Amino acid sequence: MESAGAAAAVSPSRRLLRRLRDIMAGSGTPQERLDTIVRLIAADMVAEVCSCYIMRAGEVLELFATEGLRREAVHRTRLRVGEGLIGVIAATARPLALADAQAHPDFAYRPETGEEIYHSLLGVPILRGGRVLGVLAVQNRTLRSYTEDEIETMQTVAMVLAELAAGGELAAPGELQTGTWTGLASQRLEGVRLHGGLAKGAAVLHEPRIVIHHLVAEDTGAELKRLRGAVAAMQSAIDDMLSASDLAGGGEHRDILEAYRMFAADRGWLERITEAVQSGLTAEAAVQKVQDDNHARMSHATDPYLRERLADLEDLGRRLQHHLSGRPATAAAAPGLPDAFILFAHAMGPAELLDYDRRRLKGLVLEEGSPTTHVAIVARALDIPAVGRVKDALVKVEGGDLVIVDGDEAQVLVRPSEDIVQMVDGRLETRAGEKRHYAALRALPAETRDGVPIALNLNAGLLLDLPALDETGAEGIGLFRTELLFMLRQSLPNVTQQTATYRRVLEQAGGRPVTFRTLDVGGDKLLPYMAEPEDENPAMGWRAIRISLDRPALLRQQLRAMIRAASGFDLRIMFPMVAECAEFDQARAIFDLELKRVAARSHEMPARIEIGVMLEVPALFFELPQLLSRIDFLSVGTNDLVQFLYAADRGNPRIADRYDALSPPVLRLLGEVVAACALRGVPLALCGEMAGEPLSALALIGIGFRTLSMAPGSVGPVKAMIRGLDLSLLTELLSGIDALPPRSLRGKLKDFARDHGVAA
Repeated sequence: MESAGAAAAVSPSRRLLRRLRDIMAGSGTPQERLDTIVRLIAADMVAEVCSCYIMRAGEVLELFATEGLRREAVHRTRLRVGEGLIGVIAATARPLALADAQAHPDFAYRPETGEEIYHSLLGVPILRGGRVLGVLAVQNRTLRSYTEDEIETMQTVAMVLAELAAGGELAAPGELQTGTWTGLASQRLEGVRLHGGLAKGAAVLHEPRIVIHHLVAEDTGAELKRLRGAVAAMQSAIDDMLSASDLAGGGEHRDILEAYRMFAADRGWLERITEAVQSGLTAEAAVQKVQDDNHARMSHATDPYLRERLADLEDLGRRLQHHLSGRPATAAAAPGLPDAFILFAHAMGPAELLDYDRRRLKGLVLEEGSPTTHVAIVARALDIPAVGRVKDALVKVEGGDLVIVDGDEAQVLVRPSEDIVQMVDGRLETRAGEKRHYAALRALPAETRDGVPIALNLNAGLLLDLPALDETGAEGIGLFRTELLFMLRQSLPNVTQQTATYRRVLEQAGGRPVTFRTLDVGGDKLLPYMAEPEDENPAMGWRAIRISLDRPALLRQQLRAMIRAASGFDLRIMFPMVAECAEFDQARAIFDLELKRVAARSHEMPARIEIGVMLEVPALFFELPQLLSRIDFLSVGTNDLVQFLYAADRGNPRIADRYDALSPPVLRLLGEVVAACALRGVPLALCGEMAGEPLSALALIGIGFRTLSMAPGSVGPVKAMIRGLDLSLLTELLSGIDALPPRSLRGKLKDFARDHGVAA
């Protein structure tokens, strides 16, 4: 229970908030209520002037209500963001208190207001969820120095006004504009491509902001009790997260979690929230107010430590609000999701994405992420456009905003103009027509105009991928990523669980070939129950076959499950990230042990067994003759092979476009692999992203590949390209590749496709 002295100290602020609440809930038009509110604030703050400016479309602040300035200035006086003191407050999202406002270099005199007789000014931004909705200001004739308590009161009052400003009652929603922290409404956000495509929908935040319906506390003591309970629950949950982690032995990640727990117990942060409750706000509103204050103070900081601290405090604020509200922490469990929505998140795991209704989920935008993360792989499986590494996406979008995601150009358009919407609607209709065209090709063979058949397979990793076999007309599964089964669980799947999943994959494939890749984790693909290795270069570190050979029990269980699952079926297994023949020999020896073990227990054996390798490490290329004598098939994984060949991280946007897979060095190497496999009669396939891009697939077919594996959404476009191709003409173009200058052949291939009517 709060002391009598504390109650007396905060009673004026509380009394003002309660009177504002009564006005907000009372009768009259929104404009009439706003007029009453500015009169009340002026009286309570002992100010001759109180004015409220609202952000209008076009980044303009319009005077919506005033007590003290000339009435004819209302709805006439407008200031651009950054213009005048009001514009500066909106641009910086920071309060401004000046004893002599007219002496400030940014003071802008507007004669229609009659404000030349007022000297001092106190203005605060009207903030809601990290956005500037307007500015609230008071002015006095005297050279008045405003106190910290008065600034605090104005900020608290501005929170109440934010609800009125954001409600769409003062003006039509399309006429209002909510600025970001800098007051600039950025509509075009850039990122990196995770999956191509185009989509339009309403923004949904994966971790939704809590909508605060009650800002003013009825009982401050009860609100303080709720706050203390929620803080305790949040801190307990963080302790559980820490104790449940696999990092008990120490290391950098445990240090980060310890720092996070320290922030959760930060006395200054918690005291500011407590003080906001004591001023008369509900616990939820107090948390939001402190979050807004922190962001306004720290969002422009250049010190990396301060920016990391801000991110931690914002995340903690969200967690605390969810504990206070008792609502689900993610939108997947929320009722009433839009029929077509774009999901926004800082980062996500693949299981979290699969929680959403795939019929409504149209696109994905992440502040983090790279094309190789498994959430990106799931997005490709769902065939939804996805863009990653979109800076400050969660600050610049509000739930319900109309959003367009252009995965091909790695762009996100937030609240686009009507002409852009019409243009995108046209493109979406065109793409819908293309999909109908591709669907019509489903039953037709993937065969060139001069009669050369090309086998098109799917890359998969989830049971939800398998219906795409019938939808696309693909011939089989060229790559089944078994690691997704491991990543979607909170504990290691046992042999029985793995067997059941692999069996369902084979059954649903309906007799079509399935190539299982053994566990490929490590690097950027982490298991939630496995400690992350401290690799300086994760992509080239302890991952894939290296983990499997160092943890043979893990590999033995997986191989045992595959053998059991394939009883009566053909079994195809390939090992990833093999760098030398000796590694394959070790893996094959483990497989042979498990084969004997299953046979000894009288289990029905697979009808046929084929064991292969993924060529991803350039060193293995120099052992091809020895390798090809040991294996039943070879599959090229160009994603890793190309990045290792150029020593270039393909997830790094600074160099993502620096090297082209359609350059002579890559095509020459792949051509030699084709020749070596043909010489020794070893079946060859390619299952990297190159296979799914029509122009790249054109080049691959031209140098001799006859089996390609790709995402389901790529089968139609690649088949359309193949059916329009005269391979003999392409072979002639590429026959002199050794004599070509060491530049990308992309331009030449585009010219060839255009000149010969090939859809690439």
